[in-house]
Amino acid sequence: MIQSLLIANRGEIACRIIRTARAMGIRTVAVYSDADAKALHVLQADEAVHIGPSPARESYLVGEKIIAAAKATGAEAVHPGYGFLSENAAFAQAVIDAGLVWVGPKPASIDAMGLKDAAKALMQAAGVPVTPGYMGENQDPAFLAGQAAQIGYPVLIKAVAGGGGKGMRRVDSAADFADSLASCQREAAASFGNDHVLIEKYILSPRHIEVQVFGDSHGNVVHLFERDCSLQRRHQKVIEEAPAPGMDPATREAICAAAVRAAKAVDYEGAGTIEFIADASEGLRADRIWFMEMNTRLQVEHPVTEEITGVDLVEWQLRVASGEPLPLKQDELSITGWAMEARLYAEDPAKGFLPSPGKIDHLALDHRIRIETGVDDGDTVSPYYDPMIAKLVVHGVDRDAAINHMLTALNASYVSPLTTNQGFLFECLDLAEFRSGRIDTGLIAEKGDTLLPAQSPSKLAVDTAAKRYRRDFLDWVGWQPNDMRSGLFGFRLNRPAPSEVVLYVNGSAVTGDVSGFESDFGLCATMTPGNEIFVTERGQTFRFTTRGTDGTGHHSAHDGDILSPMPGKIIAVEVSEGQAVTKGQKLITLEAMKMEHTLTAPFDGTVAELSATPGAQVQVEALLARIEAAG
Repeated sequence: MIQSLLIANRGEIACRIIRTARAMGIRTVAVYSDADAKALHVLQADEAVHIGPSPARESYLVGEKIIAAAKATGAEAVHPGYGFLSENAAFAQAVIDAGLVWVGPKPASIDAMGLKDAAKALMQAAGVPVTPGYMGENQDPAFLAGQAAQIGYPVLIKAVAGGGGKGMRRVDSAADFADSLASCQREAAASFGNDHVLIEKYILSPRHIEVQVFGDSHGNVVHLFERDCSLQRRHQKVIEEAPAPGMDPATREAICAAAVRAAKAVDYEGAGTIEFIADASEGLRADRIWFMEMNTRLQVEHPVTEEITGVDLVEWQLRVASGEPLPLKQDELSITGWAMEARLYAEDPAKGFLPSPGKIDHLALDHRIRIETGVDDGDTVSPYYDPMIAKLVVHGVDRDAAINHMLTALNASYVSPLTTNQGFLFECLDLAEFRSGRIDTGLIAEKGDTLLPAQSPSKLAVDTAAKRYRRDFLDWVGWQPNDMRSGLFGFRLNRPAPSEVVLYVNGSAVTGDVSGFESDFGLCATMTPGNEIFVTERGQTFRFTTRGTDGTGHHSAHDGDILSPMPGKIIAVEVSEGQAVTKGQKLITLEAMKMEHTLTAPFDGTVAELSATPGAQVQVEALLARIEAAG
């Protein structure tokens, strides 16, 4: 058995691996960049090594630094987690060549599945059904446009080396193909260093079904059943669950058997996921499920499989990497209950889900459920990496119980002062379509702004905050008449306690009814030592204070100011100073967090000022352009 392990990753997955390694008596070594010097995974590991500046390309993506750290600390093995170098065959081979144990599949297996086009050809040869499309070498835009026309719109352009929703565009008509192709290729080149794409038929009622597979060095391969990851926003998973709703035993047997054939075709060892796309227009059927790709690593959503099978997949990875056979045979694996995972991100749904990095002053997550996180109170969600705060994982006797557990957990959690997608998650889970299992990958886009959480608290939320304040603070201070911060409404000494309390939220005064404050709160409310009251309603957290300002000094920009929503690089400027523009017209393309963000004109007008230049690095809220309204 491996005795010491270096984790070539960060955040919640590094903490997750450390937890299992510690339980197995394995010494752990963390690596960290400048931005992560005080990160949770660094504090939890037995030893930590600094590997460079904050940008991932100068630290977590530099294989030589990671291997040097492993050798310097005497680590026997390297676990890549997910993302970063986890599916880099050259890095895996370099680890092996350095005399270290690679906790993952053989480099040849990673290579075989690393490019989507080659993987699809391999799967066809192994008898695994694949989606109709073009996956050849010819990357001439005109030729690709012709292939799209032959396949028939809508089509999906996908980076052959892609993943995580990056380098992927749906195209509905020939008129949109050229722009979508160029944008997809730019994003693919920036994210993966490879701008080659393939084209697939876009399935109009698609379900994303994936199967967890596991192989060992003794020729054994098993599946651990399926997960459904159909609830997605822009091809990025929002809610994952296991098993898949509407999956009958015959279809499950067919898709899982196909996944095992796929893994055996590449002589697979370790944890992997075979991803399928299903046409769900007539429910799940074995003859309408096709191979999409294989992820040759542990998945972000692996906890839901662990919850329904009782298996620790990280422990299996470490045992298989140590040369042991799989702990269980196929007939010893079964499904118990239902599990769901929700990804909690520092992002603003009201602003197009732009990342909202920053310091976390208060982190209170419902620890009655499984929480996977890499941050704590006082930590910072960095603009350099994925803005995930935590994964919330629940298990129930059935799907309804799992949904209700997750809704309860979202209402019992809060993060401050960062803006998160917590309320959005609640709205998604509470959709009638989701509750009934009538989901596909387009559901979130179809619902649009109806899924955005409320921006102002309800009367119930205001009253709940007032009652919490009345009970936990005003009684404690003894009703002192000279306490001007008490928030009392119409208070006079020696008179009965008031029935109302004035608090502030979003900079505005609100008056809450405090009758029945002794027990009836209505919603979950928490009060901090600094006299802040947090109330969560439908997953959306509102921060109430006893003063009319939070002291941030934040101000809103002029309506026509085009500001950078986050730190990034200007990759395209579509207009010039003095040019007339129309509402919604593309002005500037910003690359940030490995994705492209398009900034558009807020109304008809003229470009009065333009400071953005291609190639320039800009900071958050930098003024890029100013539009003057027409007329």
